[in-house]
Amino acid sequence: MRHHRSVRLLVVALLATIAAVVPGAGAAQAHGTVVSPASRAYQCWQAWGNQHTNPAMQQQDPMCWQAFQANPDTMWNWMSALRDGLGGQFQARTPDGQLCSNGLARNNSLNQPGAWRTSNLARNFTVQLYDQASHGADYFKVYVSKQGFNPATQSLGWGNLDFITQTGRYAPAQNISFPVTTSGYTGHHVVFVIWQASHLDQAYMWCSDVNFT
Repeated sequence: MRHHRSVRLLVVALLATIAAVVPGAGAAQAHGTVVSPASRAYQCWQAWGNQHTNPAMQQQDPMCWQAFQANPDTMWNWMSALRDGLGGQFQARTPDGQLCSNGLARNNSLNQPGAWRTSNLARNFTVQLYDQASHGADYFKVYVSKQGFNPATQSLGWGNLDFITQTGRYAPAQNISFPVTTSGYTGHHVVFVIWQASHLDQAYMWCSDVNFT
């Protein structure tokens, strides 16, 4: 009996250790991201998650390479870039240069300017959110980086953004989509989306790199 009890205690200790060394492991099952146009972390996970140690990434996708080198958990937990209790004070509580990481130090690699892969967009497009836990939304805010801002060389700040639209509420669902209408944008831009979830005061912010055609 003493042997069995020791084994059980060892198993419990191992499980606790695993939970401690996998940041956000529990939270990772409960949230979402913009999947189209793909947010930076989601794009890197989608493209390289199954081959994240492939040295070819360094040449083929240098921004995802630096993100994986900085913290692979940024990509594994692409659905958990949230902050609690902002009370709608997104700009006041998110410094310039930290928008793409939602002010989370662990995701700072997403703030780095460079040759991020882009999705081609027309001036009118659809934002698609995938939410594993069906939280719903109080609203979404959508911004586009100003014409002339260069995501390859500049970090994103609030002054670099044009406000495009704010949606109304959305009922809980795993998949939410809504149309966005823009004009006057060409080339590489950042689509910046804020999701205010409905179940709690939780705010998510993402950068998606796009090429307006």
